[in-house]
Amino acid sequence: MLLRVTGMHAHTARRVVRRLARWTAGAAVLASLVAPQLSAPAEAANPVTPGDFTGYGFDQCTAPTQKSMDAWLTDSPFWAVGIYISGDSRGCRSQPNLTPSWISTQLANGWRLLPITLGPQASCNPRYPRYSDDVSINPRSDRNYRAARVQGRHEAARSVGVAEGLGIVPGSTLWYDMEGYDAGNTACRESALAFTSSWTAKLHALGYVSGVYSSAGSGLKALDDVRANRPGAWTLPDQVWIADWNGVANTSSSYIRPDGWLPGGRMKQYQGGHNETYGGVTINIDRDFLDLGAGSAPGAEPTHCGGVRLNFRGYPTLHAGDTGRKVLALQCLLRWQKFYAGALDGVMSSETRDAVHAYRADKGMPAGRVAGPQVWTSLNSQGDTSLMKYGSAGEQVRRLQRALNSATKERLPVTGVFEGDTTSAVKQYQSTLGLSATGVVTPRLWGMLQRGKV
Repeated sequence: MLLRVTGMHAHTARRVVRRLARWTAGAAVLASLVAPQLSAPAEAANPVTPGDFTGYGFDQCTAPTQKSMDAWLTDSPFWAVGIYISGDSRGCRSQPNLTPSWISTQLANGWRLLPITLGPQASCNPRYPRYSDDVSINPRSDRNYRAARVQGRHEAARSVGVAEGLGIVPGSTLWYDMEGYDAGNTACRESALAFTSSWTAKLHALGYVSGVYSSAGSGLKALDDVRANRPGAWTLPDQVWIADWNGVANTSSSYIRPDGWLPGGRMKQYQGGHNETYGGVTINIDRDFLDLGAGSAPGAEPTHCGGVRLNFRGYPTLHAGDTGRKVLALQCLLRWQKFYAGALDGVMSSETRDAVHAYRADKGMPAGRVAGPQVWTSLNSQGDTSLMKYGSAGEQVRRLQRALNSATKERLPVTGVFEGDTTSAVKQYQSTLGLSATGVVTPRLWGMLQRGKV
């Protein structure tokens, strides 16, 4: 975005809930204003976006085709995408792919959407207005920058109308793209702050979370300076999108104090426009790293077999007479799969080995009564499956990590969060099987794990 074309805090959430009732009637009017732009009615059952997520995203001006999104879903590390939904100053006014159906399909596939508005820009930005029919933020200071505040409220209402028409539901974050400007110009800076302050207040009144994107060294620094030095001067956004092309995939920036919008209120655009290719599809993108809301949290681990430990960094081959915690884990996993009904005593008994033999036969493995990598990989991966990549979290990730520790020598900590070390282990496993090393766990890869392929 720069130079180129959720989490909600608790106090904000309470304020939004109180105002939702007042918002309902107005939303119908707003939706009618943007209805001519839309090809289908809004989707009713879409989740809040982006919600709680830690992981990688990308943005480009025009929303990609469905074919491109599908290719990047299964082959890229990204699971968030910025889309320009509104604003007269955006470089991509025409969005042929951006329909309610496109929105609902991406959300159903697990994509976190980052809806962006690029409307009036700071008065001292020399690249705007971009067209003959768009405007800049009014820099007049009378009545506490009233003209800029009116513009901010108008743009927020307009963005909500478009979002609702597309099926982007209340509770989602709407992002305002405030391109870099001369923050040393007082009237320009203060009117831009007045604009985003009213943008935020109006979004809250209409039930949405406020996000602001800008250059780390100008627009975001100005917001952070207000937060630190002039609390209460302007209403601050709930989340910030920091444009700092330092190539580091985190949410830190030398321009922004380390305590602002944390935890869960930051994302960073850390690399500018460049081409990337996944699944045979090339897109020119900016790269982003998100840490929003509660992040990718695994939740509490369920109890297994009355408290048997299943999580280990390695799973040795077990023979007759072996004893200990890992035999107990084997018995628990076999019981869960209904192949073992004996005592959970941690002894590799004849009954336990018979269960292993039956399990191997059921999964098409070579006959035997020994529990080696194939058995462990298969047992540890059994259960419900879904596509997973960096940013996934929960019990499925724990099962994946246990299975990878069975099939590879990565010795992962079993955290329930799919991060960099898990991605590396997935790539190693894929390479071992002669597959493309994408780091994405597809249904096909789950099938190989569950069959004990090593």
